[in-house]
Amino acid sequence: MARLPRLTAPGLAHHLIQRGNNRQSIFVDEFDRALYLRELADLAQAYRLAIHAYVLMPNHVHLLATPPERETLGRVMQALGRRYVRRFNDRHHRTGTLWEGRYRSTVVETDRYLLACMRYIDMNPVRAGLAAEPGLFRWSSHAHYVGLRPDPLVTEHAAYWALGNTPFDRQLAYRRLFETEQAAVEIDSIRYATHRGWALGREEFAASVELEAGRPAAPRRPGRPRKPAS
Repeated sequence: MARLPRLTAPGLAHHLIQRGNNRQSIFVDEFDRALYLRELADLAQAYRLAIHAYVLMPNHVHLLATPPERETLGRVMQALGRRYVRRFNDRHHRTGTLWEGRYRSTVVETDRYLLACMRYIDMNPVRAGLAAEPGLFRWSSHAHYVGLRPDPLVTEHAAYWALGNTPFDRQLAYRRLFETEQAAVEIDSIRYATHRGWALGREEFAASVELEAGRPAAPRRPGRPRKPAS
């Protein structure tokens, strides 16, 4: 079966995962992580890609970003991969690929899943045992959203602004999202949609994304298609 083109929808947030080849480490030290973020910031500005959230894990990266055009994400991720790998290989005296292959992504329904996706991204270091709480992990956007330190890479999404009328209100409301454990079904939905390349949202959302993208945005139900009513 031919591989479907990547699901993209300009103006909507996308959750992306980029992994190291064979799950190898893609960052050796803090210099590597800072280099990755500098390259990402440079390309995001050049291509007008809004970065809403991110986390740099030892062997993979999560991003939540909104592209202005259909080709934006692919161009940014391709350029970022080339730039970073070249610098990484030169610095660590190595050759060859670093990435697993194509990055994985999903289009995110704002009302239902955008803040859930941000929670999922922020909690990655906690689930991996790298930090006791998300605010203690340096290499993510969480600190920006809870008021610990501003992050010039971050473009705050309208869904975050809807949490309150002032920065303090929004930061407090965002902190409160982490007072309860994220539902397992929500985590599973985010993982499934991202790894399979389906839209992350309700059926109506998937249908609208499918019209925009020109390709299926959700798995087809088993059985024959229904015949139209006569």
